[in-house]
Amino acid sequence: MRVSHIPLRLVTGAFILNAGLGKRHLDKDSAAGLQAMATQVIPPADRIPPERFGKLLSYAEMTLGATLLAPFVPSRLAGLGLGIFSGSLFTMYLRTPGMTQEDGIRPTAEGTALAKDIWMLGIAVALILDRK
Repeated sequence: MRVSHIPLRLVTGAFILNAGLGKRHLDKDSAAGLQAMATQVIPPADRIPPERFGKLLSYAEMTLGATLLAPFVPSRLAGLGLGIFSGSLFTMYLRTPGMTQEDGIRPTAEGTALAKDIWMLGIAVALILDRK
């Protein structure tokens, strides 16, 4: 890991780890809401019971956050995981009705919470493309 990667990995890793920790005890309705949005990107996700989906999402986010924070994990590998995660979030933003304005890109007031996650995709690309 390069010194220039530390702020990128620290910020995203801590953010995602905290998000995963916050989802450890989701109630059924909250888990079902997240699952409904996730099915916009991964349709088979609707086959999982909502409580289990919430737990899996929590574990996945905690794992990704810890991976980004671990200095022994190569930045390209950490960036690949972040890219898959953030690309999925951005795809969910684009596919969820009511998140974008008529142009299909600019966020509505409701879509801003998801559109802002594009910064993670930019960080992922930087981690993947940076060469020694």
